[in-house]
Amino acid sequence: MRAYIWTLPTRIFHWLLAIYVLLLFLTSEEERLLDIHAAVGYGAGVLVLFRLIWGFVGPKYSRFSDWPLSLSEAKEFMFSLLAPKKSYPAHNPAAAFVMLGILLTTLIVVLSGILTYGIQEGRGVLAFLHSEFFKKMEVFEEVHELFAEFLLVLIGIHIAGVAVDFVLHKNEKTYSSMITGYKNIDAADARLNVSQKTVAAIFLSLAIIIPLTAPSSQTLSGSVFEEEEYEEHSLFKKECGSCHTLYPPFLLPSKSWREIMADLENHFGDDASLDEETRASIESFLISNSAENSTKEAAVYILSSLKEPVIAITQTPYWKEKHSKFDESIFKSDKITSRANCKACHKRVEKGLIEDNEISVPEA
Repeated sequence: MRAYIWTLPTRIFHWLLAIYVLLLFLTSEEERLLDIHAAVGYGAGVLVLFRLIWGFVGPKYSRFSDWPLSLSEAKEFMFSLLAPKKSYPAHNPAAAFVMLGILLTTLIVVLSGILTYGIQEGRGVLAFLHSEFFKKMEVFEEVHELFAEFLLVLIGIHIAGVAVDFVLHKNEKTYSSMITGYKNIDAADARLNVSQKTVAAIFLSLAIIIPLTAPSSQTLSGSVFEEEEYEEHSLFKKECGSCHTLYPPFLLPSKSWREIMADLENHFGDDASLDEETRASIESFLISNSAENSTKEAAVYILSSLKEPVIAITQTPYWKEKHSKFDESIFKSDKITSRANCKACHKRVEKGLIEDNEISVPEA
């Protein structure tokens, strides 16, 4: 007895999703890999969309209507694992519920990830939502991480189920059916028609092409952030840029800028005094572009981290946390020389751009 249960598109979906989920978790902790993480996430989203559609238009056994999604049946199956009372050609009741959970959870992870990417980073297909929801960016990120962790739990249950099935029902070869498509069971073969082949070819091709052609997901829709060209303010560029990096105003709150501009005679150990007209013009520029008036991710986090005003970006709790992993020798190296030398690692900081994928730390 041998039956063809899982057709090629279903098997390709299964292994592609496994690969994408693995890549997503491997790239989730490295900010410099964020664009790759997002691109793979779009591919996973296409896969899940395909599988949901496939569940209604796909071949026998792949359709949701063929899945034994019954709680009473699942309970009966679990209590008779050693001697099943009924044979299931495709998913057994327990596997059916777990697989449905994996599909729905992956969908939530992908959607919350796209929302987070658009709202927090101002990128991707939902970048237009950034300006309206940027203050809630942490909520979307927390939802994304919560369901990502739950997905890991479901995947663990799925793998454990395969292992149990291998031990208890080895002869059916369920464990190898996602490779060969066949199970040792008395059942009708699954078959694909032309329409099903067309649908599968389109979606699976897109699921592969998107991550390969969009290693930076900016290419999918661009970013809401353009180079802000802070140096275009002539007085700011002339008076501040002549001595140090042009620090983007959104990296400090307005209260800090007022304090700095009120005591230019003692400007970090130097006398940076200006005539009143010039001083007032620069102060107005800094305040109008300060953290309170910016939608940038760094501005939001800097504001939320401050309990009292500081006059140096390197004194903010957010800056300290983000740079805590670097040894002191890095900042004292010839290529950086100071914690205040942001431009050494963030090449476009003077244009108001502090991009995760553009961080380049010189070797000590």
